[in-house]
Amino acid sequence: MSTSHDSKQPTILSYVRDIPNLLSLSGLACTVLAIYFSFTGLYAAAMIGMVWAVAFDWADGLVARRLKGRTPTDAKFGGQLDVVIDIVSYGVTPAILLLSYGNFEPEFLIGAFIMMAAAAIRLSYFSTYGLAGGTKYTGLALDNNSLILVAVFLLHGVVSHEIFTIILYISGVGLAILNVSEIKTPKLSGNPRNVYLLGAYTLGITLWYAIQL
Repeated sequence: MSTSHDSKQPTILSYVRDIPNLLSLSGLACTVLAIYFSFTGLYAAAMIGMVWAVAFDWADGLVARRLKGRTPTDAKFGGQLDVVIDIVSYGVTPAILLLSYGNFEPEFLIGAFIMMAAAAIRLSYFSTYGLAGGTKYTGLALDNNSLILVAVFLLHGVVSHEIFTIILYISGVGLAILNVSEIKTPKLSGNPRNVYLLGAYTLGITLWYAIQL
């Protein structure tokens, strides 16, 4: 027998109408493009997808905090959606980028696994304990991975393929180590100044890599 609670339970797709969730899904669309262009070797386009995924990730949180009428269940669903998308955006995508740039050679599987495992562990830890002291992350927040890697990729074409492969491998694994370290980092998206900085960074990165295309 169904209960009144069951009859009032929202449908799955009803959450797609929530603006913060739409922004999260827009970020996922950028991530899918980044993965696709990583596979096809069009790395400049992949970088644009990666940086815009971060921009939409920040935007959904900002909108969610300012949107009136959202219930605790809406917030919980949005938080879960964020976590699932984050593992794809900041774990799977950089790992695929590394594998693709390494021509899918077996030795790159090690680095890819470390990056994905660190992302999964990092997100699980955050879901369990949240912000340290309510203000800082324990370990480097995963969105920094994409922001740093798109900057590292500016060296692509400046140094030789062999040297850049090493730089990319070390960068990816190094970020993974920082993700699961005990360092405390501030929540950058909570500061309006940082939002403007991300906006400028996103537009600058987009313009630079668009020129490469």
